[in-house]
Amino acid sequence: GLGGGSLIYANVLLRKDERWFVHESPLPGGGYENWPIGRADLDPHYDRVERMLGATTYPYQDTPKTLALHQAARRLDLPVFRPPLAVSFAPRPGAPPVPGAQITDPDYGNLHGLPRSTCRLCGECDVGCNYGAKNTLDHTYLSAAQHHGADVRTRCEVRGFAPRPGGGYDVSYVVHDPAREGRRTATDRLPVHRIRCRRLVLAAGTFGSTYLLLRNRAALPGLSSALGTRFSGNGDLLAMVLRATAEADGGRPLRLDGSRGPVITSAVRGGDALDGDGSAGRGFYIEDAGYPDFVAWLAESTQLPGGTRRLLRFGLHRLLTRLGVDPAGRVGGQLALLLGPAMLSATSLPLLGMGRDVPDGRMRLRRGQLDVDWTTRTSRAYFERVRSTMRDIAGALGGDFLDNPLWWWGNRVITVHPLGGSPMGRHPGEGVCDDLGEVFGFPGLHVLDGALLPGAVGANPSLTIAAVADRACDQILDGESAPRAAARASAARTAPEGPAADGAAPRTPSEAAMPGSAMPGSTTPGPVMPAAHASPAKAASPTEAASPTDPPTSLSFTEEMKGHIALDVDAPEQGHALGRSLGQRLSFRLTITAADVERFVAEPTHAADAVGHVDCDVLGGRLEVERGWFNLFVQDGEASRRRMRYLLHLRTQEGTPLTLTGHKDVHDDPGADVWPDTSTLYVRLLAGHTHPDHDTTAPAIGAGIVIIRLGDFVQQLTTFRTTGPHPARAMELFGKLFLGELWAVYGRRLARAVPAEDRP
Repeated sequence: GLGGGSLIYANVLLRKDERWFVHESPLPGGGYENWPIGRADLDPHYDRVERMLGATTYPYQDTPKTLALHQAARRLDLPVFRPPLAVSFAPRPGAPPVPGAQITDPDYGNLHGLPRSTCRLCGECDVGCNYGAKNTLDHTYLSAAQHHGADVRTRCEVRGFAPRPGGGYDVSYVVHDPAREGRRTATDRLPVHRIRCRRLVLAAGTFGSTYLLLRNRAALPGLSSALGTRFSGNGDLLAMVLRATAEADGGRPLRLDGSRGPVITSAVRGGDALDGDGSAGRGFYIEDAGYPDFVAWLAESTQLPGGTRRLLRFGLHRLLTRLGVDPAGRVGGQLALLLGPAMLSATSLPLLGMGRDVPDGRMRLRRGQLDVDWTTRTSRAYFERVRSTMRDIAGALGGDFLDNPLWWWGNRVITVHPLGGSPMGRHPGEGVCDDLGEVFGFPGLHVLDGALLPGAVGANPSLTIAAVADRACDQILDGESAPRAAARASAARTAPEGPAADGAAPRTPSEAAMPGSAMPGSTTPGPVMPAAHASPAKAASPTEAASPTDPPTSLSFTEEMKGHIALDVDAPEQGHALGRSLGQRLSFRLTITAADVERFVAEPTHAADAVGHVDCDVLGGRLEVERGWFNLFVQDGEASRRRMRYLLHLRTQEGTPLTLTGHKDVHDDPGADVWPDTSTLYVRLLAGHTHPDHDTTAPAIGAGIVIIRLGDFVQQLTTFRTTGPHPARAMELFGKLFLGELWAVYGRRLARAVPAEDRP
């Protein structure tokens, strides 16, 4: 929807309380909530956003739910007020409010080119206003932007972005064609479009912006480890007042009519220990949360058995009318009978609480999807205080209090105000971005939405998000002062040059010599992949004679390995330990194929091809191997030391090229080490597509360790396949090579346990 979250929010424009901009506030498990900006920084921008969005308090004085909440607050001695709303109640500034009147457009017009009308008090704010009464972003900022020449595109989904050499960013995206919806298959992929920009602003919402950064971590080496942290639900808690009664009037039903008016008209404020007025705990707001008429219909339809009787009676009346027995029809009266007194919906009202919960949640990728890990446990005292006040409000209205059903199932909550994930901070150790939303180490890349906030706003956060963005945009447009630019330069890390525009890795002068060079990290030069003109060498004493005219026999097997990895480290052991603590898994499933077993055995590099896929959450999920090289045993300096080598060309789903390079270190150490040596792969991730040309200059963006588990090894033994005229001979040659190399490494120790006549 053009206009984003503003299309389905409740229009409330509240400022963050001045004392709630906390500094160095300890968090459970370590760390601090710290706001590098304060109310004084934002007040001019609060003013500007309120003018743009037409902030207006609810003007009508006879709305039942509004009157009821004010009445309950006075009984409980709670402060209550009508917050400013981004809603047009009058057709033009200064005019009296009137429902359904045509709104006069501002000078910049209306990008939809359709008439808007004032609020009809239908309670549909949260499901999208069908009349244009909400001053949503499409009617305000986006209409103004288009008026001034902005190119506004809808149905575009960003898939990835990467820094460009010399500055700026490449952005890849797909366009969702409505004509194709519902008819795509896994092989029917949308074409990828690309655009270049000098500055890139992420404003996809808390979940969307954090997800994009997580998915593009491979293209953003050195990104702060704070990515995914400081998640908060802004203390959201939903509950219900049911069957309110006017106790002073003999217990008669008290009409609340939650579907009358905009969704929210009033708010009660709960004090905070930071207020300095004797309040305790964390502060909050409780607001009336109305609903559309159709929700009232749904609620009434659940009232059984009375509803069933009314439905049968209605059906009988309609049948008699059709048969001519009751020609008068009286459809209106019959519908009234069907609905009944509708007391449940008339005397019920949702309550929405929000406030300063603890921002200690974390977002990660799990199997390529965004996963949120957050608990109410550390905010339990806050939630109990909000629930207690809601219960008191229900009691003051003579009604019953009903928790959100999710609260019954493990104290779970629903949030409509997710915040954090890419928090602002004073330095990369504290946040992903600075106070202007610019990502540390990546000039020109900004996050300007709820993901930027380092903790709960407490009040409805939309106005604060807009004010933070407005402040940042002023600085972006005006440019930074020299002192600030110098300070930022000292704190920022230098971003590496990105890939070429088409995603291909730049060619190096040594690439032409690739067939005769070594794998990255090798200490011994020599061919890795057989040259195309090389002639097969003869194998030793085959049991099946091979004719010179026979086609080669190939052999393949499938290997699966699993482990952990971390980004921005170079040492596999360090990456494994850090990745394990963070739950960052890496696994792969590869099919290794030696196209000509005789050549594979005879040549010293024992080179084969590798195809398959790599699964890694921090790289965005599953990455197909575009091309892969494998070397079974390569002598590594010492006569009794071998390495198995892997080199895989990958590409993230966002198009960023990567290389996974790894080795198994096969050497004789004290202890029983044959199994760990042959089943442990030390992995490094490199930027770009490095080729087997001994290029050790490619920057490492991550490292870790993966292993073959025993069950996977047993499965691997069943995957050996041969193709060609001499399958038995191929298996024999491979087996002799494998065992012979192991004997060369571990023979001294094995000789003690193996009789001389049985040694190879």
